[in-house]
Amino acid sequence: MRIGIIAHLKHPISAPFAGGLEVFTHEITRRLVARGHDVILFASSSSDENLPVDPILSDEGYDNKTGMRIKLRDLPSEYIAEHHAYFGLMSKIDDYNLDIIFNNSLHYIPITMANTLSTPMLTVLHTPPFYELKLAIKAERKNPVIRYVTVSKQSAVNWDKIVSGCEVIENGIDLNQWKSETKTSEQPYAVWFGRIHPDKGLHLAIQAAEIAGISLKVAGGIADQRYFKDKVAELIDENVELLGLQDQKSLNALICGASVCIVSPCWQEPFGLVVAEALSCGTPVAGFKMGALPEIVAEGSGILVDFPNIHDLAGAIKGCLKLDRKAVSDYARGRFSIEKMMDKYEEMLTEVAQSKIKQDFLAI
Repeated sequence: MRIGIIAHLKHPISAPFAGGLEVFTHEITRRLVARGHDVILFASSSSDENLPVDPILSDEGYDNKTGMRIKLRDLPSEYIAEHHAYFGLMSKIDDYNLDIIFNNSLHYIPITMANTLSTPMLTVLHTPPFYELKLAIKAERKNPVIRYVTVSKQSAVNWDKIVSGCEVIENGIDLNQWKSETKTSEQPYAVWFGRIHPDKGLHLAIQAAEIAGISLKVAGGIADQRYFKDKVAELIDENVELLGLQDQKSLNALICGASVCIVSPCWQEPFGLVVAEALSCGTPVAGFKMGALPEIVAEGSGILVDFPNIHDLAGAIKGCLKLDRKAVSDYARGRFSIEKMMDKYEEMLTEVAQSKIKQDFLAI
């Protein structure tokens, strides 16, 4: 198939990845190419040059250290720039003669313009409903032309009033890249990794680790400077180590050495790739019962508590130290295979593309 993948434009699709969506887009692009498909990735300009990128937004003002776009003179705001990038793409995307558009953008423009296209579209709902996307999908559902899928049962529940009975394909990870380890560091520590952003609740993880009496290593870029300044910076002491963005190999070693991974979402986390990655390393998860976490943290692989109780989270951290790391890893490796995920997406992409061919044939 000839597949056009529309990426999120907040960050380039390149390592070290800013977040789980960038990982997902990179992996699914690379693997569809490896499976013999003709793929075009519509992404920002400094995305991985090894991917078949057709750049639709310049990364001239993108700061790799902060993950933010610097406002350059005579250039529009990030919001307007993204709007124009997607509008320009959707205005000409039929000219690429694609069999299917695989939309992973989180943006309202591809949804809004889908009814103007002859190319069919599959859209993955990677987030809970938010204002602009809800409005766009509500309008599209009046004359439905898009097939939707999401990443967890809880996410499907969150979207159900707008996309009834949304199909689910659970996220997977490359288990060959995430080595597991039964022995941890001689000096116990907890790990927290991901984007430093209000949604991810690092400030709660730091407080819980302090109550539990365990040091905390933090890996990830600061995605929200105000949040870091107002909520996180004052909590940093000798027991908290900020490591910044880590490459995959370094992150794997960091997680394997940790006694426990703290996952502290403050929103309806649609899936949580950090959970799958930590568990595949054999590192149990202490976290909040938010979003999809109760779905993917099985008994014996971690301990979840009610949000935002940091004292209960501290208890979960201590309880995770007693869990069997081999059992944790075995569970994750039996569940989160990226190849199983790819098989399901490939099947769905084929179905959507063929349904368009069938409609065209019947119209003749």
